[in-house]
Amino acid sequence: MNPTETLDPVDWSRVAELAHRMMDDAVEHVRTVRDRPVWRPMPEEVETAFHGAPPWSPMPLDEVYEIVRRTVLAYPMGNVHPRFWSWYMGAGNFTGALADFLAAVQGSNLGGGSHAAALVDQQVVGWLRDMIGLPPTASGTLVNGGSVANLVGLTVARNAMAGIDLREEGVGALERPLRFYASDQVHSCHRKAVETLGLGNRALRRIPTDAAFRIDLGALRTAVHEDREAGFQPACIIGTAGTVNTGSVDDLNALADFAAEEGMWFHVDGCIGALVSVAHDNAWRVKGIERADSVALDPHKWLHAPFEVGCVLVRDRKAHRQAFAVSPEYLKGTARGLASGEWLHEYGLQTSRGFGALKVWMALMEHGTAKFGRLIDQNIAQARHLADLIRDNVPLELMAEPELNIVCFRYAPAGLTEQELKALDTEIMIRLQETGVAALSDTVIGGQHCLRAAICNHRTRPEDLELLVAETLKLGSVLAGS
Repeated sequence: MNPTETLDPVDWSRVAELAHRMMDDAVEHVRTVRDRPVWRPMPEEVETAFHGAPPWSPMPLDEVYEIVRRTVLAYPMGNVHPRFWSWYMGAGNFTGALADFLAAVQGSNLGGGSHAAALVDQQVVGWLRDMIGLPPTASGTLVNGGSVANLVGLTVARNAMAGIDLREEGVGALERPLRFYASDQVHSCHRKAVETLGLGNRALRRIPTDAAFRIDLGALRTAVHEDREAGFQPACIIGTAGTVNTGSVDDLNALADFAAEEGMWFHVDGCIGALVSVAHDNAWRVKGIERADSVALDPHKWLHAPFEVGCVLVRDRKAHRQAFAVSPEYLKGTARGLASGEWLHEYGLQTSRGFGALKVWMALMEHGTAKFGRLIDQNIAQARHLADLIRDNVPLELMAEPELNIVCFRYAPAGLTEQELKALDTEIMIRLQETGVAALSDTVIGGQHCLRAAICNHRTRPEDLELLVAETLKLGSVLAGS
C-alpha cells in the first residue's frame, strides 16, 4: 500500500477542463428544460445498469461523467420542469445549485464551531424567523426537510408539556398520556413523529374539518375537553398553514387563542404555506403564524432551494436547547479557537450536518425577499387561473376552491360510477406523465378521487396550464370513448 495515496487528482488541469464541461452542460440542462419532456420512463438497460456490483478498479473521471450524463441527468424526476405539479416540490434555482457546489468544496460540518459557514447557517435561520414574524429571541435549526422539522418541533412540545424530565425518565414515567391535535387533513409525517416520540398513533387526534378543509374549532374544543375528562393531558395543537391535499389554511389566530386558553403548545406545520408571510397580496392568509410556539417550513419549496433544506423555528430558545443538548467531553466549548462558536447540534438531532444554508443565503441575496413574495403571489394567481379554466371546460370538475396554489379536479363525464371515474382519471394522469406533457398527482377529497396540481414552480406560465387542460380534455375524450 502506498502511504502517500490521496483522492485528489494527479492532473488538476484535466479536472478543471472537465469541470468546465460539466458547468456548460448544467447551464444547457436548465436553460432548455422547457424543451424536454417533464418525465419519461427509463429504458430497461438504464435501470439494469444501476443494479451492478460496486466497482473494484478505477475508471477515468471523464468516463464516469459520461455515464452520469447519459443516464442520471437524462432521466430526472422532473420537478425543475415548468409543468411539474405533482406533490409539492419546489423547482430549484441555478444559483442554489452553484451554492451547493461551493458548499461541498468548502466541506464544512454544521454541527457548530467558530467558522463562516456556521454564521451563514444562523443568519439564514434568523432571516426565516424574521420572514415568519417570530421574535428575535426565537431559536431555530436547519434540517433536511419538513418531516424532520415537524419532528423536532413536536419533540420540543412533548418535552416542554410533559411536566417531568422526559429525557431522563422517558414516556413511561408520564402521569397522564399526552394528546396532540390536528385536522384530519394533517400531513402523514405527524403520525410518524408521534410514533417516533414514543406516544403512539392514538396520541394524535385527527379533528374533522369544515367545508373548506380547515380544522373545526368546535370539534377541537370538544375533543380537548373530552380527553381531559378521560385522564389524558392535552399537550399540543398542530395548525396547518397549507394542507397537502388542498392547500387549506387553518384559522391560525383562533388556534393560537385556544392554545393559550387551554395552556397548550401551538405548533404550525407551515411546510407548504408558511412563506406566504412574505407575499404582498396573500400574507393575510397565514396571519397568526407569528404567534406559534414552533413552526416547521421548507425553503426547498417556495424559496426553491435545491433539495434538501428544511427549518424549524422555536419561540422558547431555552426549551428548544433543553430538548436536545448533550455535552460530551469530546464536544466541549472553549473561550477561543475553533470550539468557541455555538454548538448548533444542540438544537436538533444531527451532530453532523451539511452546509445547506449557503444555497438559501445566496439566492436570497441575489433576488431579495420581495421577489420570492411576488413568485408566491404568482403561483396563487395561477391556481385561480387553472380553477377558472376547469370551470369553463365541461366535463372537467373542480373539487375544491383553491386557497393557495393547489388545484384538485377531475375529468368527470356523466354516467360513470365513482370507481370508473377513478380508473379514468388515473389513466389520464399516467398518460400525461408518460407522454412528458405534465406531471400531476392524485388524491381523495371528500371520499372522491381526483387529480391534484400543486403549482410550486417559478417557471410555470399561463400557457402551461392551458396546455394541461387541453391535453386532459383530449385524453379524457379518447379514453371515455366520447
